[in-house]
Amino acid sequence: MWNQKLLFTGFVAMLVVAGAASQEEVWAVDENVLRAESERIEVLEKISPCVVAIHDAQGVGVGSGVLISPDGYVLTNYHVSSGAGDFMQGGLNDGHLYEAVVVGIDPVGDVALVKMIGRDDFPTATLGDSDLVKIGDWCYAIGNPLNLASDLSPTVTYGIVSGTHRYQYPAGTILEYTDCLQTDASINPGNSGGPLFNSLGELIGINGRGSFEKRGRVNSGAGYAISINQIKYFIDHLRSGRIVDHATLGATVGSDSDGAVRITGILESSEAYRRGLRIGDELISFAGRSMGSVNQFKNVLGIYPKGWMVPVIFRRDGRKSEVMVRLQGVHGSGELEAMVQQEQQGPGPKLPGEPMPENQPPSETDEPAIDGKYSQNGAIVLSEEIQKLFVKKAGYSNYYFNETAQRRLIEIIENFGDFPDAKTWKLTAASEGVGGIQFGVNDEKSAMVMPGQQFLMMFDNPFTYAEPPNSEGFLLALHQYRMMMTLGKNWFSECYYLGSEPLNGRGQTVDVLVTERSGIISRWLFSRDGRLTGLDVQRGGYEETCSVRFGVDQITSGKLSMPRIWTISIGGSEVAEFSLLSMEVGQ
Repeated sequence: MWNQKLLFTGFVAMLVVAGAASQEEVWAVDENVLRAESERIEVLEKISPCVVAIHDAQGVGVGSGVLISPDGYVLTNYHVSSGAGDFMQGGLNDGHLYEAVVVGIDPVGDVALVKMIGRDDFPTATLGDSDLVKIGDWCYAIGNPLNLASDLSPTVTYGIVSGTHRYQYPAGTILEYTDCLQTDASINPGNSGGPLFNSLGELIGINGRGSFEKRGRVNSGAGYAISINQIKYFIDHLRSGRIVDHATLGATVGSDSDGAVRITGILESSEAYRRGLRIGDELISFAGRSMGSVNQFKNVLGIYPKGWMVPVIFRRDGRKSEVMVRLQGVHGSGELEAMVQQEQQGPGPKLPGEPMPENQPPSETDEPAIDGKYSQNGAIVLSEEIQKLFVKKAGYSNYYFNETAQRRLIEIIENFGDFPDAKTWKLTAASEGVGGIQFGVNDEKSAMVMPGQQFLMMFDNPFTYAEPPNSEGFLLALHQYRMMMTLGKNWFSECYYLGSEPLNGRGQTVDVLVTERSGIISRWLFSRDGRLTGLDVQRGGYEETCSVRFGVDQITSGKLSMPRIWTISIGGSEVAEFSLLSMEVGQ
């Protein structure tokens, strides 16, 4: 009772004080508060138009997404796109539904790329830098939770970044969140795939996971977003229309009692082993980040796609070494595709971390939010325009987009000229003051002749070869180059667009076309200004890579042209540079 009297007395005192002031003073709002409110509203008005409510082709809401390009590319979660199917609908706050098709999927990282059609001026999000995000930063989670966006206007929740560089163990069989952002902004079923923006309206992550284990299908205050910087590494791989895999070092790590992170196991077939890493080595830095724990290693490793090249610093016997390592894939050939098929045969889509008990009654997210725009009498009716954007092929989520990228890059190769088939190339070159170096290459052989020495590779079965010392693979690379120039991609048993990556692990971004034949894997590198910058050739997948980098200048013969400067590296170390003096294509 005494406490109640005290509370009442305090309330009366407040009224007395308020009565002594003017009404304007009592209700005056600090101008900083008003300014912050105005800025917040302005930001939300700017970014809300690019948020997508994703439905399947029959109008059932399955999640959210965000537009990242005017021509309609949308980021969402893999578990959203798999729930929607190959074709879907995307709704914007302009009240319109647009047809959409899946492009590429990252099942491990839970990311998918979708293409909407119907406009070439879609509103887009500005990509931020998730490495600059700090704990305590304000953020917005926007999307279609619980199918509340019945008029296609997204729901906005406001909060702070609660944590950075979080690691979340795989949900189900493959969904793994590494180096992700944690937020207390409300994230519920339906928010999956939607954007997480910073206070400036920059896209810093894709919402997709929550800690629901103890509270069921409701927000628990702990939601997780895939960092936008991770997605930047994968974005062109997703544009390839492939089922994208994540990377592994080919080694396991553990922590010492003193906290040092050490190599505890390593595959002898891995590039990390070929670069010198051994069991017991202390891992100092990986991809530019200092390693203080196993968790930090898992975090940074998980943000890279298969085949990415990163710098690794390790210490042995007190001596530091730095090497560049190309990362291998987590899954074997066909393994990831099989896992995807198994996942898609399971229960319907749900927010990872959300329990899905058997015989659970339908919720509001299981009912159509809108009438199926593209369905008639229960049958889905798709426009011809959207149908032509999908090609089914094993190993791909949508082969149409890979074919499109291949054509773009093959056209660059064709610009070197129409090289005739069944002809021998005769090239004259100089290297480090040594002139008179002759190369000859045709369908059956690749040869190099220099003063006092001759080297020959025959392409029968099995290979027979004698190559220049310390330049293993160059004659093979020269042959691969000739076959691409003369016969094109059809000579190879497989050809596909991989995506993009930094040249040599640190340089400019290049597009990568991969070809395979008889166990020989070649990676063709193209600059963004439309130039073939080089190729990497590896025999068997487990031998050292021969890297050839081309200069800008060309040497010509009639209507044919070829790069003048060829720089050769083996296993990451430069071994030679040739300058072509003449070229002849004859019998």
